[in-house]
Amino acid sequence: GDIGLYLFVLLGAVGFVLLIACANVANLLLARATGRTREFGIRIALGASQERVVRQLLTESMLLSLAGGVLGLLLAWQGTHLALTVLPRALPRSREISIDASVLVFTLLLSVLSGILFGMAPALRTWRSNLQDILKEGGRGASASWQRAQGIFVALEMAMALVLVVSAGLMIRSLAHLWSVDPGFNPKNLLTFSVALPPSSGDDPQKIRTGLREIHEHIKVLPGVEAVSVMGGSLPMSGDSELPFWVDGQPKPATNQEMNSALFYLVGPDYLKAMGIRLLKGRFFTERDNESAPKVIVIDESLARKFFPNQDPIGRRLNLELVGNQVEIIGIVGHIKHWGLDSEGHEFIQSQFYIPLIQIPDKFMPLVAHGIGVTVRTQPAPLSLVSDIRHAVTSISNQQVVYDMRTMESIVADSLAARRFVMVLLGVFGALALVLSSIGIYGVISYLVGQRTQEIGIRMALGAQPLDVLRLVVGQGAKMALAGVVAGLVFSLWLMRFMVKMLYGISARDPFTFIGVALLLLLVALAACYVPARRAMRVDLVDALRYE
Repeated sequence: GDIGLYLFVLLGAVGFVLLIACANVANLLLARATGRTREFGIRIALGASQERVVRQLLTESMLLSLAGGVLGLLLAWQGTHLALTVLPRALPRSREISIDASVLVFTLLLSVLSGILFGMAPALRTWRSNLQDILKEGGRGASASWQRAQGIFVALEMAMALVLVVSAGLMIRSLAHLWSVDPGFNPKNLLTFSVALPPSSGDDPQKIRTGLREIHEHIKVLPGVEAVSVMGGSLPMSGDSELPFWVDGQPKPATNQEMNSALFYLVGPDYLKAMGIRLLKGRFFTERDNESAPKVIVIDESLARKFFPNQDPIGRRLNLELVGNQVEIIGIVGHIKHWGLDSEGHEFIQSQFYIPLIQIPDKFMPLVAHGIGVTVRTQPAPLSLVSDIRHAVTSISNQQVVYDMRTMESIVADSLAARRFVMVLLGVFGALALVLSSIGIYGVISYLVGQRTQEIGIRMALGAQPLDVLRLVVGQGAKMALAGVVAGLVFSLWLMRFMVKMLYGISARDPFTFIGVALLLLLVALAACYVPARRAMRVDLVDALRYE
């Protein structure tokens, strides 16, 4: 369902990390092959065909990738278990996730394919090399074309790393915006749980109502309890219950499909105080709104705005055909974000109303007995009162069962579990991509410094200062990094449009995130270039001029 987009984003992120790793390996194999040019030349001169040399290089790269695949599977075995332990509710059907035969086959094929594709770079270099040129070069250096190839690999790494870090940055900022959203109630110091009444209550509506009142009275006198309410129907951000209705004085819809629906909450008189919901107009329920009193209802501002535009709904009536009641509107309360902090779209029912739990018809009371909800607002931490609350409920009857105790803060957090899961993994992948790309640019610059040692010695002999060498080396790395960052920015601007539905309160092209990540990658790249540049500055002039 709605988790599919998150999974595709994670799949893309994994693909980018794989490509960055492969580009790194290709660069290292290129450098290694360049250093072995004399060896390959001698092999060919002694009778080895170029095809055989190419096969040797491909075999080496495939063995390398297969070894990496096996190690990766071992890490994945533990990593998957750890991820599912830390974030067990983030994904539906998460218990079915495991390293099975299909994963093993996929990893094997991917490892072999990666070895072939990214082992082709050094193999092609050897294939196209001239034997006389190889023997004459003696492994001293790489041609300009292969230096450009290494530069392109580095730029691609930087581009893909930027995409991942931008994605993680957008998700982090999006979650920060979500946590500042007002849910319409106060989840702090709020405990919710369910109670199953004893079998002795049977189907007797009055016994059930008496049981509800006893639970309320026994809990509200506990030290540290500020407010308590029994409830039924919907619980914010956890399930939903809907009821069709029509406004009194308007024609009754011909079919149930044509009727309007709203989320309903069956609650006690102290529900607003317990939940921290605002009363905007009129009044809320009191103890006098019992089973023998006229039937009343409280609506939220969304229902009032939609069905009573520019009108005062207080005193108007709604018809609830399913329960066979016509009820009078006595108050308007604030709207709560029932579907989650990030889900207020038109595809969800937004209208809400509240009904006194005691007033529901007798025929529905037996359904309530199997699972009464209770909300408790506390002064201390809610979980510190768990044992006292259990004792208070079971003191009424030892056959009453208390279950599913949760804080509303945990329920709100669970509503963002999928986003948080993606944010954590994108952050991990982004950090890994950043490390890999910095290793890549460090490896290439270090290799090029080694290849240009004689050139650097000549420059210094002609008067170049250490700072000139520093600018030369760092400048070469900065060009690669800058090319990658520019390409990554362009690619990210196009790619982030697929993440629009995953973001909240922030544009998919947020300039702050894009500029911040671009500067971060450039700083990391310059830091990676600085170490080999410092080594180049300290090259001994005599050794450099004799270098081969």
